[in-house]
Amino acid sequence: MSTQTELHYQRIAEAITYLQENFKAQPQLDEVAKAMHLSPYHFQRLFTDWAGVSPKKFLQYVTIAHAKKVLKEPQATLFDVAIDSGLSGSSRLHDLFINIEGMSPREYKNGGEALDINYSFADSPFGKVIIASTAKGVCHMAFAEDEDSALTYLKTRFPRASYYQALDMMQQKALYIFTHDWSKLEEVKLHLKGTDFQLKVWESLLSIPLGRLSTYGAIAQKLAKPKASRAVGSAVGSNPVAFLIPCHRVIQSSGVIGQYHWGRQRKTAMIGWEAAQLELDKH
Repeated sequence: MSTQTELHYQRIAEAITYLQENFKAQPQLDEVAKAMHLSPYHFQRLFTDWAGVSPKKFLQYVTIAHAKKVLKEPQATLFDVAIDSGLSGSSRLHDLFINIEGMSPREYKNGGEALDINYSFADSPFGKVIIASTAKGVCHMAFAEDEDSALTYLKTRFPRASYYQALDMMQQKALYIFTHDWSKLEEVKLHLKGTDFQLKVWESLLSIPLGRLSTYGAIAQKLAKPKASRAVGSAVGSNPVAFLIPCHRVIQSSGVIGQYHWGRQRKTAMIGWEAAQLELDKH
């Protein structure tokens, strides 16, 4: 590591620590840059290159992580949570949750209360899957070695939702992907929750054509975050909808298949199966 690179690393590490320790004061860009002895412009560019997100977005992540902890306290009001997180009021807390989590703080606190989720199990070429949907679309799909464990995991994601074992039309349309009826895929709706960055990564995955592969670095480049390969990898790994959002089509730049949430062997099989389907289409 060169002296200049090491200096940049140290400054960004200091900036991250500064934001984590002072987030309740909600420091402005100028204030943090001054503490790092950099101009606001230089600090903004340097931090974004190294961290993969802007200083403002990182501050939002730190703030909402604290707010989530406080929200778990039974007696905490939304106003209390906002003030304890350094925000001016519950309206700012609401805007932050909508922007980062895609849901209101009350919905987060309720853990999916008043949300009806249908789920079912189905066979696929790569093993049994559990698929779940809300009125808005498919919210979860995962390979299920054990049905009880798969259902338990689903319920941890939406702990207060009401669950019904039922195969609905949204699930059926999604499962067409395994019967090679690709025309039906345009009708599939997804109901996802995640950070802005995660949603952008998952959207980028959807643009990888069947039978083609991409790399973490290529996705980072596409998102104009060339140094955020690790952050991309983390977002890919947290994909809540297996196969439909094709995280299996992402490999390392060296050509190595890499890790997969549901097993490297399954990932290799999925890539090969898709290539075979394309060959079938040619004949």
